[in-house]
Amino acid sequence: MRVIWKPQPKQIEFMQRPEYEVFYGGAAGGGKSDSLLMEALRQVHIPHYKGLIIRKTYPELSELISKSMKFYSQAFPKAKYNGSEHVWKFPSGARIYFGSLHHAKDKIKYQGKEFDFIGFDELTHFTWDEYSYLFSRNRPSGPGTRVYMRATGNPGGIGHGWVKSRFITAAPPKTRIWESYRVEQPDGEEIELKRDRIFIPSSVFDNPALLKNNPEYLASLAMMSEAEKRALLYGDWDCFSGQVFSEWRDDPAGYETRRWSHVIKPFPIPEHWKIIRGFDFGFSRPFSVGWYAVDEKGVLYRIAEYYGCTGVANEGVKLNPKEIAAGIREMESTHELLKGKKITGVADPSIFEKSRGESIADQMEEFPYFISWEKGDNTRLPGKMQFHYRLAFDDEGRSMFYCFDTCKHFLRTIPNLVYDETKVEDIDTDGEDHIYDECRYVFMTHPITPRKTTPKLVPLEDPLELFGGEKVGGKYNFYRL
Repeated sequence: MRVIWKPQPKQIEFMQRPEYEVFYGGAAGGGKSDSLLMEALRQVHIPHYKGLIIRKTYPELSELISKSMKFYSQAFPKAKYNGSEHVWKFPSGARIYFGSLHHAKDKIKYQGKEFDFIGFDELTHFTWDEYSYLFSRNRPSGPGTRVYMRATGNPGGIGHGWVKSRFITAAPPKTRIWESYRVEQPDGEEIELKRDRIFIPSSVFDNPALLKNNPEYLASLAMMSEAEKRALLYGDWDCFSGQVFSEWRDDPAGYETRRWSHVIKPFPIPEHWKIIRGFDFGFSRPFSVGWYAVDEKGVLYRIAEYYGCTGVANEGVKLNPKEIAAGIREMESTHELLKGKKITGVADPSIFEKSRGESIADQMEEFPYFISWEKGDNTRLPGKMQFHYRLAFDDEGRSMFYCFDTCKHFLRTIPNLVYDETKVEDIDTDGEDHIYDECRYVFMTHPITPRKTTPKLVPLEDPLELFGGEKVGGKYNFYRL
């Protein structure tokens, strides 16, 4: 028998999974795209079967289509590819479509359509809205088909945060995750439905065929920047290319000492420290309220938060301004670190807009809430630079900003922010940037200048790598600067 393609052990593991959603990947070179293309063929013997393989843009999609030409035409010589419709038509009548979703509005292209199988290649290039919308298109095209979703990807990209939250940190790798959903029927009765998902990790080390054919590929990955190497070679989801705040460190060893970690354990706030409340309004998107303490040296500590998110990434709870104000008043009356404190508020200047009637700020200041705000400085790049200045460590490992480990949404969103593809110095605002904005307004109330740090001298193992040196006791010690 002529073998056209033979899966490797990790690819078999991915393709055998029974869960509704499976995310496969985490590092480069694991044979992810090939697996996705082959998985789409599973049901092509069923005449009414329809599959969809999707990438962010058509130029990226063209590489997948080229691979399909190689595999599909050999496996099914009578299958035909229609280049204008981007679809393979198989002898049984089954079809596999190739699609793109460059902008969120493009999802309307799939409205009213149905696909038994949907596969996303490079899932981290998509927003949660784009991915979750395709759930509604994943339904049987006829009797006897299996309906499910598959995805592949690496760390980084606009979807890094929600993919990490949904698949990577939700459970250990290869652990099935169950989620329940309640649906109210027309008669008022509620039913509970469940869906499962799982993460199957892979790396270049799981692809011996690639390493045999291209033994230099490992060197190519190792030569990249530290962030890209950690992400693409080792599948590290805490560091990736495009990460805006690469200075960010979350090291449990520093939670108590406040050295070399921005995340620390909560502590009682001294009475004389100033408390600032930041606010970024959102309705269909999350709103964010954060409380910050300022010490004698001007160091800012994020000590508490109130975040209006449904639990789904970047989805707001749709509270109106008065309801948010009531929640803030409740927090400041009961929270151990806030009650009895004098608190000043700073917010996005847009909440003072009165062109459509009573402003958001006015509504929040009414009886019985009395939540007042000052206009924040909303200049984007200076605010972003304040983030960089405050996150920088000095020679002793001290930062000008710390976050209590109880502020879970800050810790979830800020490290995952990525750069905008067109405004290359700014944050991609399609991401979950609401806490970033709220924090930025607070940072701009206490701007700082960059601190000077002295490069540390690290002893060289190999003197031939000499970049610098010093003479001690008649001998030279060599260092890498």
